[in-house]
Amino acid sequence: MTASASAPGVDTSGNPAQLLARFSRIRHQTAALAAHLRPEDTVVQSMPDASPTKWHLAHTTWFFEQFVLGRDEAYVSANPQWHYLFNSYYQSVGPMHARPQRGLLTRPALDEVMDYRQRVTDAVSELLARGDDETLPAIVELGLQHEQQHQELLLTDIKHAFSLNPLAPAFLPDGPRAVTAAAPALAYVPFDEGVIEIGYAGDGFHFDNEEPRHKIYRQAGFIANRPVTNAEYRAFVLDGGYRTPGLWLSDGWATVQSERWTRPFYWDESLDSEFTLQGRRAIDPHAPVSHVSYFEADAFARWAGARLPREGEWEAAAAQLPIEGNFQESGMFHPRAIESSAPLLQMYGDVWEWTMSPYVSYPGFAPLTGALGEYNGKFMCGQWILRGGSCVTPQDHIRATYRNFFPPHARWQFSGIRLGNDR
Repeated sequence: MTASASAPGVDTSGNPAQLLARFSRIRHQTAALAAHLRPEDTVVQSMPDASPTKWHLAHTTWFFEQFVLGRDEAYVSANPQWHYLFNSYYQSVGPMHARPQRGLLTRPALDEVMDYRQRVTDAVSELLARGDDETLPAIVELGLQHEQQHQELLLTDIKHAFSLNPLAPAFLPDGPRAVTAAAPALAYVPFDEGVIEIGYAGDGFHFDNEEPRHKIYRQAGFIANRPVTNAEYRAFVLDGGYRTPGLWLSDGWATVQSERWTRPFYWDESLDSEFTLQGRRAIDPHAPVSHVSYFEADAFARWAGARLPREGEWEAAAAQLPIEGNFQESGMFHPRAIESSAPLLQMYGDVWEWTMSPYVSYPGFAPLTGALGEYNGKFMCGQWILRGGSCVTPQDHIRATYRNFFPPHARWQFSGIRLGNDR
């Protein structure tokens, strides 16, 4: 993160009132998302990779208490034992409760966590209103970007939990739904061979893993005009894609066998319906396929006679486009089909798009100093890059240089596929 406190499309540098308003809005939005749930819903942890909603509410608050309020040596936490409960992975800060056991934290109760949120929000708001600390805005902005990440996780995690309930409850049963549209025919957009630059450059907010901006050599190739649709992925399934070992990476095929995968996450056996945050509903054949792992994306690309884009190819294509699309703000919380003749569609929003690039550092990468240096750098092993944001990503959180990362077997995120090709 740079010293700047501004985010893409949001200029808060030198403007305490504007940053305070942004702080209030994002903190309110997290609570508003959780307000759709009953207290019992907020405690459940459906798998080790997911966290209870109550934990997300508390952890994002802990972040501000630890890294903003905690900078004042005179600050005394009202609940110091909660630091152990709601630390995530910051080893240099102190020990933490085991991640797979977060669902056992029935106490503190939800109302106590919401009171904790309000107390910390009020204290940080007071500091921002004073406007007398030049270093504060950058740390607060990092905390806000971190909270937006957890807004997305809150939604994907509760979707997973609800999908395991035989009643198939809906997070937002009366939410807006997209109008069905016919996706344009799959086509490829060419790009030239040559040296290009990728990575963040400028004064706005960005994570440390997005820099430094640097040159790479890009071979000539092609990138698909849109993401792979449900109908196209269904054809892969019906053609025996999950029964053909030659299409899969070795670890991917081992995962298919051990986990007995036969279709995308949340699809039913008939391949006609899927579980969504609005409950179970018919699969839109024209919408982007979602909730597929890197292994599945790679296997589909082989079946289609293509490959996945490299992250530099993806970034260079997306950098030409405005950051518009189906984001959290739409309230649909589900990928949607669009009908358009634009050369490149849905690069932002709808689904995170797997790339064939491993998550490694850029040349000259330097993590943040201190405990915040644990934010990104230490995860640069065994993960793969996704780009573009999803239907549950806040729009002002994303940019062309944003590097998301997950292990190759992960499926519970809104992850999809865009094809690349060399010919």
